[in-house]
Amino acid sequence: MQKQRELIEGQPVLVVIDIQGGEERSDEPSGIPLMADYDERLAGAPVLIAKARACGVPIVFFQEAHRRDLVDFGRELDGAEGIHLLEGDPGTELAKMIDIRADDYFIRKRRYSGFFGTDFEILLKGLRANTLILIGGHTDVCVHYTFVDAHQHDYFCRVVEDCVAGSSLEAHAAALRAMEYLQTGARRHSAEVLAAFEVYKNAA
Repeated sequence: MQKQRELIEGQPVLVVIDIQGGEERSDEPSGIPLMADYDERLAGAPVLIAKARACGVPIVFFQEAHRRDLVDFGRELDGAEGIHLLEGDPGTELAKMIDIRADDYFIRKRRYSGFFGTDFEILLKGLRANTLILIGGHTDVCVHYTFVDAHQHDYFCRVVEDCVAGSSLEAHAAALRAMEYLQTGARRHSAEVLAAFEVYKNAA
C-alpha cells in the first residue's frame, strides 16, 4: 500500500512560476492563450509568498523571457502560442504584486521547465530542498513541465490548485489531474499550505 505523504516532507521551497505583467496587462491580444479568470486565480500568490517569508521557507521566482530576435524560441512557436514575453516589454516583468526583493532567488528561463537550461537544480541542492510547492502559470505548460521534471528528480511535488492558472479551463483541469497522477496528494489548497508553513516554522 502506498505511504501517505505529508504536505511538506523535509525542507520545503515555494516555487513561483512566471507571474508576470499582472498590472501592466492590456486589452491587446496576448501571444499566449489565457483562461478567462487567469489573474483572479493568481490573486492569492502574495499571501503565500508573505507566509513563506515569515516561516523561513525559501522562495524561488521564475521569469520566462525571450530575446527580441526570437533566437531562443525554438519549437515553442510551432503550437498554439505566438510571440510572447520578449525582453524589455512591460508585460514580461514580474508582477508588482509578488514583491520580489533584491536578495530573493530569481531565475530567468527560456523554455517551459524551470530545470531546462537553468541553475535551478544547483540552487535546490544548495537549499537541501525536498518538497517543491508550485504556484503560478500556466498550469498546463510551465507549472506542469516543471512539476514533471521535479518529480523525475525525486522531489516531493505539490501544486496549489487555487493559485495556478492555465491556457484554458479544460487544459488547467487536465494538468492538475496529470500532476495528481504522478504524486498522490500533489493537489493542495492555499489554506492547507499556509497551515503547513506554520507547522514547519514551529518545528524548525
